[in-house]
Amino acid sequence: MAYDPGLADRIRDLLSGAEGITEKRMFGGLAFLVHGNMAVAARSRGGLLVRVDPAEGESLLGEDVRPMVMRGREMPGWLEVDAGAVRDRRRLERWVTRGLSYARGLPAKA
Repeated sequence: MAYDPGLADRIRDLLSGAEGITEKRMFGGLAFLVHGNMAVAARSRGGLLVRVDPAEGESLLGEDVRPMVMRGREMPGWLEVDAGAVRDRRRLERWVTRGLSYARGLPAKA
């Protein structure tokens, strides 16, 4: 299944004007990268995949937010956010900003 194009457009709108943004299909969705580091992705199952500081990840978990699990293993610093948790612009913007801020602090990839 493809990513949610409407959600991708909403993310693009929030990231317009930000430097170093590229898009790449990955994790079954469309990822938005900052200087080569993934910040946020529109997921194939709806909702977001957000990159966060691993030290803060657990404090952000909730009913609509869970750790990303890959091959049966939780991935610290990667969160899945349900589609319902990002329906309005304010909530989406909070997650996009969080992912963008963390990715900006990482060394650029070539």
